[in-house]
Amino acid sequence: MAEVEIEAPDVIRLVLQFCAENNLNKTLQTLQEESHVSLNTVESVETFTHDIQQGNWDNVLRATSRISLPTEKLTMLYDQICVELIELREIDVARSLLRETPAMDMLKQTNPTRYIKLEGLLNKQFFDVREAYPDGSTKEKKRQQIAQALVPEVQVVAPSRLLTLLNHATKWQQYAGLLPAGKRFDMFRGIAPTVADTVERHPTHCCRTIKFGSKSHCEVARFSADGQFFATGSVDGFVEIWDYETGRLRKDLKFQEQDHMMMHDDSVLCLNFSRDSEMLASGSNDGMLKVWKVLTGQCLRRIERAHTQGITACAFTRDSSQVLTASFDLTVRMYGLKSGKVMKEFRGHKSYINDVTFAAEGTKVVSCSADGTVKVWDTKSMEATTTFRPPSANPTNETAVVMVGGVPKAADQIVVCPRAPTVFITTLTGKIVKTMNSGKREAGDFVAACLSPKGEWLYCVGEDRILYCFSTSASKLEHTLSLSDRDVVGIAHHPHRNLLATYSVDGVLKLWVSR
Repeated sequence: MAEVEIEAPDVIRLVLQFCAENNLNKTLQTLQEESHVSLNTVESVETFTHDIQQGNWDNVLRATSRISLPTEKLTMLYDQICVELIELREIDVARSLLRETPAMDMLKQTNPTRYIKLEGLLNKQFFDVREAYPDGSTKEKKRQQIAQALVPEVQVVAPSRLLTLLNHATKWQQYAGLLPAGKRFDMFRGIAPTVADTVERHPTHCCRTIKFGSKSHCEVARFSADGQFFATGSVDGFVEIWDYETGRLRKDLKFQEQDHMMMHDDSVLCLNFSRDSEMLASGSNDGMLKVWKVLTGQCLRRIERAHTQGITACAFTRDSSQVLTASFDLTVRMYGLKSGKVMKEFRGHKSYINDVTFAAEGTKVVSCSADGTVKVWDTKSMEATTTFRPPSANPTNETAVVMVGGVPKAADQIVVCPRAPTVFITTLTGKIVKTMNSGKREAGDFVAACLSPKGEWLYCVGEDRILYCFSTSASKLEHTLSLSDRDVVGIAHHPHRNLLATYSVDGVLKLWVSR
């Protein structure tokens, strides 16, 4: 498709029209003066001509206030208005017009003889028609001459052109799949506002699927904090941003529309957004850490050997200046985004680390490992202040802990999910607050878990490919849902809506909602 060239003055005229229609007169005047571009439009040429011929000078002056006229035509207009004011014996108004307007100043400089005649008319005790209109001219003829002179300088443009063009552009983007259909759209920010669900409900059915293929299945998925973006990382190294309403790639992101994808050389194992949703961190199986600018796909920071083995989890600090990472290499590290260097390192786990998160408003780091322990670290001293094991049905065996996460509105509590049919809410010292069990003795161990945004529901995915929905207030299993015929890899929850994503090794990602 050929590109259409748009001239800058045309864009300014669109803004000028918007200002005029919304009575932003000071803005209109300033923009015209600074840009040297004038609007030169009237609502109707016929009305404009009629106002001149009938001497409706208030309307004419209002219309010409935003029109750039040649000097001789502007002085012709003001000359006639001054004469007619004198005829009506509006002497004070005529004197002000003659002596205080820029148009009359120009007349004084370019045609001093005519200016002196107007001064003479102004000072006479009576109106002399023959002096005002010499050589057989009349008031009607002068008005007709002025109309003929001014009409070629103006043009008629349909109202609200700026809003009309923006509306057409968004409709075309919706038609082309670049914008979700049927949504309000924040034109300034370039996003569709997210509507939050006021009541939290567990999912009941699958509303949409995204298919990756069995050899490129999704390994991790995350929603951004503002709910605008849904990112996935797959075994073939791609990091992609999706429209979860349609199940399609976000083509309104120019880099994806042009197939300039965010990528790793190895399987992507973890993702996390910054608090402001502007950045996305991704970690891969070869120990590579990358930080991306979400709107442009630009790689802001690339750390090739962030860990010696795969990065299993990552999280931004509250101010988004550092990224916390966990790895198969038994370490937790904190990298500075500006320097790209290790700022802190936490050592002590005896097996690979499955998950890591911040707690206590960023003053603590919590990690969980295949060694069966949960460690709470002080972010300043990097020392483990607490190490505990969640209760196990078989205390002699180390039961891997697959997930830890914060609890909304309870800074001193965390969710602890071991690879077992039981999940816990504990304090940071390891004291059990709540226990929830699937009731299964075989093939019911949990492999992934997440909390709802308000913490009213705790969702756990079992080895049996079933979603277990626990009410945290009642500490009770309320609902189960069959997710897939193949092993489920993980789960993610939207930050404001009753929307859950699950993804499995068959390459199918499913989005679940409540009825």
